[in-house]
Amino acid sequence: MRSVDVLIVGGGPAGSSAARLLTRAGADVLLLDRETFPRLKLCAGWITPEVVRELDMDLDAYPHRLVTFPRLRVHYGKLSIPVPCVQHSIRRFEFDAWLLERSGVQVEQHNVREILADGDGFIVDGAYRCRYLIGAGGTRCPVYRNLFKELNPRAHELQIVTLEHEIEYRWEDPDCHLWFCDEGLPGYSWYVPKENGWLNVGIGGFAERIKNAGQDIKTHWAHFAGKLDAGLTRGAHYDPSGYSYFLRGRVDVVRRDNAFITGDAAGLASRDLGEGIGPAIRSGMRAAQAILDGVPYRLDDVTGMSVSSIARSMLTRAARPLGPYGRRRAGDGGAAHGLRHDNQ
Repeated sequence: MRSVDVLIVGGGPAGSSAARLLTRAGADVLLLDRETFPRLKLCAGWITPEVVRELDMDLDAYPHRLVTFPRLRVHYGKLSIPVPCVQHSIRRFEFDAWLLERSGVQVEQHNVREILADGDGFIVDGAYRCRYLIGAGGTRCPVYRNLFKELNPRAHELQIVTLEHEIEYRWEDPDCHLWFCDEGLPGYSWYVPKENGWLNVGIGGFAERIKNAGQDIKTHWAHFAGKLDAGLTRGAHYDPSGYSYFLRGRVDVVRRDNAFITGDAAGLASRDLGEGIGPAIRSGMRAAQAILDGVPYRLDDVTGMSVSSIARSMLTRAARPLGPYGRRRAGDGGAAHGLRHDNQ
C-alpha cells in the first residue's frame, strides 16, 4: 500500500494549485486522476486578471494558446454593449496539463471509488493511505460522494446544464460575445475565440427553470447555432456535448477531519456568470495552506461576482495600458501582432 502525507483526487486547477504549494513546501504528495493529461475538458476557457495574478502567470511566457480581449460584447435583447476591460481565453486541454506539470506533483491514473477513515487519515481503494485528503475531482468528485454528500446536499435550483463545442475555426470577429436570456434561456450563451483559429461556443442555464418552463436545452442550442450561422460562424459544424455543475450556494462543511473539498466538488462557481476556474484555484490554495500552516479552512470569500471582476478590470484598463496584462491580443483567426503562433 502506498502511503503519502497528502493525497489529492483530481488534477484540474484546484488540485494542481494545491499540489504546487504542497510540493514546494516539501510535503509528500500524490495526485490521482481517472484521466491522463492532456485531456479533453469542456469549458469556455475564460480566465480573469485575478487568476493570472494568483497563479503567478507570465502571459508572454505561457507556452500554449492564449488570447487577451481588450473588451467584451454583451447582448441583451436588441441591446449590444461593448464593455472595455481585460480578460483572457485559454484552451483547458492545454491549460490544465500545464498547471499540473508546473506543480511538480507525482501523478497516477486511478479512478477512485472507495474512501475509508483510518485513524486521523484515510485509505483509498485499499491501495493508498494518506493523512490528508483533498477532493478536487469536480462535480462528481469521489471525495464529495464518499465523505461530504450528506453534509452538503446539492441545491438543485442552482444546477446549471450546458451544451458547448470547441472547434477549429478561422474566426473573424476577435471579440468575446455574451448573450443573456436569449429566447427565454435562463442563463447565457457565449462565443469565445482562442488563439491559432480555435473557437468555443456554448450555452448554459438553470436546469430546473428550463424544465419548469417546458423547454429543452437542445432547443436553445438549435436557436443559438442558427444565430451563429447567420453571422459570426458561417459554415461551422457543431457536435455539442453537455455537462452540469452547481453555482455557489450554502457550503456548510468544507473540511471533515483531515479531508477537504475544493472547486466544483464544493460547488463554488460564481452565481452570476458561473465562473469556476478562479474559485477552484483559490480553494485549492486554501486547502494547501490549512495543511501546511494549520490555519482554518474557510471558503466564504473565494467566490465573488464575476461582474465585479470585470468592473475592476475596466477601471484598471482605463488607468494603464494593456501591456502589463500580456501582449497577445485577439486578431484575425488568432494570429495577432507577430507574436508566437506556432502549432502548439
